[in-house]
Amino acid sequence: MALHIGFLVFPNVQQLDLTGPHDVFASVPGATVHLIAGTLDPVKSSSGLLLTPTIIYSDCPQLDVLCVPGGLGVNELMEDAAALDFIKQQAAGVRFMTSVCTGALVLGAAGLLHGRRATTHWAFHHLLEQFGAIPVKERVVQDGNLMTGGGVTAGIDFALTLLTGLIGETEAQAIQLQLEYAPAPPFNSGTPDTAPKAVVDLVWKRGEKGRAIRTELVRRAAARLDS
Repeated sequence: MALHIGFLVFPNVQQLDLTGPHDVFASVPGATVHLIAGTLDPVKSSSGLLLTPTIIYSDCPQLDVLCVPGGLGVNELMEDAAALDFIKQQAAGVRFMTSVCTGALVLGAAGLLHGRRATTHWAFHHLLEQFGAIPVKERVVQDGNLMTGGGVTAGIDFALTLLTGLIGETEAQAIQLQLEYAPAPPFNSGTPDTAPKAVVDLVWKRGEKGRAIRTELVRRAAARLDS
């Protein structure tokens, strides 16, 4: 199947937001997966892993699927005019506009969430409303051609869900089996609803400064949409 699937790549991207679904999409026979940025210079993820873009905005073809991953770098991306323009241009013809984790906030900054159901990482879920979105606390949320995944590891679930609609359930399950995606974590601490309160409090406190910075950036981005 001739599919063009693109991931936005930017400094301080959360690499698993990208590489998890990338492995799923790259397993589709005939699919071309692009890593898209403003330049072809390597970018460093938030964990230090170097990622090399394969194509720049101006050379990118019309995509079937565009995915915006999350990470610390979304703070800058929400105010990156070139990136936001690229997203909006692709949105006019893309079959599916998607995000993983806090990449949803970038879609919001591009004006693509208003009146639509969406999700993101649990720590920033409350910020979706500022973009006029309808926040939904689910692992994967689809609203028409918009599909958003929750935090980080939800990217694999999102990709398999999307492929079900693109290539069929049997083929999507075959890819899941090929990747041996059968999560069995040692703890039931993957969401604030199941993690011990002490763990939730610890993670919430550690992220306090970052949340304050991002909250202000979301406020500014939402204000630009209203102006």
